[in-house]
Amino acid sequence: MKYSGIGGQAVIEGIMMKNKDDYATAVRKPDGEIAVCKDTYVSLTEKYPVFALPFVRGVFNFADSLILGMRTLTLSASFFEDDETEEEPGRLEKWLEDRFGEKLEKYLMSAVMVFSFIAAIIIFMILPLGISRLLKPLVPSDTLMAFLEGVIRLAIFIIYIKLVSNMEDIRRTYQYHGAEHKCINCIEHGMELNVDNVRASSKQHKRCGTSFLIIVMMISILFFMVIRVDGFLPKVASRIILIPVIAGVSYEFLRLAGRSDNCIVNLLSKPGLWMQNLTTREPDDSMIEVAIAAVEAVFDWRKYLEENFGGVRQ
Repeated sequence: MKYSGIGGQAVIEGIMMKNKDDYATAVRKPDGEIAVCKDTYVSLTEKYPVFALPFVRGVFNFADSLILGMRTLTLSASFFEDDETEEEPGRLEKWLEDRFGEKLEKYLMSAVMVFSFIAAIIIFMILPLGISRLLKPLVPSDTLMAFLEGVIRLAIFIIYIKLVSNMEDIRRTYQYHGAEHKCINCIEHGMELNVDNVRASSKQHKRCGTSFLIIVMMISILFFMVIRVDGFLPKVASRIILIPVIAGVSYEFLRLAGRSDNCIVNLLSKPGLWMQNLTTREPDDSMIEVAIAAVEAVFDWRKYLEENFGGVRQ
């Protein structure tokens, strides 16, 4: 495997692929045509060099992925708006449009991101802590309590993923997620980027955001087993305060894993790869075509194969 530097995410009926500052969103429109929209995004770590320092860059790379993710999701959704059934906007919608004008969408995206972040803290940080405290009479050891809290957090995450995967739209998104990974694996293993080679490639990849979340949860167990605070509210505060630290450490490991084939690194990456079995599905050929279109809009894979593998392998 040779590191390519490209990454992406699944969107509504499509895929976004990013290479350096360029990114492209490819969407299969209702009429069957593939629409490709290309743009640029300068990351926070490029704008502010201090944000690019090791163990700091992880937090800001995560913020970049959220910002770009919301932007591309909104773009992909715009292809499926039903213009034939336009309704008169309600009073609240009119007031918001008058108050914020063209900036309304930007403010709404920011509000959704803030709400999602708060909800994630409550569900994956505070709730596991609360449940583990209920079991404290049965588990006298603080170290074991911290481990139990981490196991509960992981269980909640798995249950959440399983529940949302029952939704048809989410299942299709997971298929596009698989197509994204397959394209990157195809290229990074020196194969020509075509439907047959992509289909034969793995839908698991060590640089996946799912792996990042699993690494965060595993490292958080180690942190909270060592860092002990008395009282429920101080414990809640410690969980929130340590999120940037845990995210920074987790990102450094994910970054190493994405560039290394070391057997120990591969072994430690296994839990994240296993979890990807829940967040990726095998795509059909039409989805693979969308993924290829997104890659080719921002990445010269032929030149990459020539430089890293001495040419294109069939």
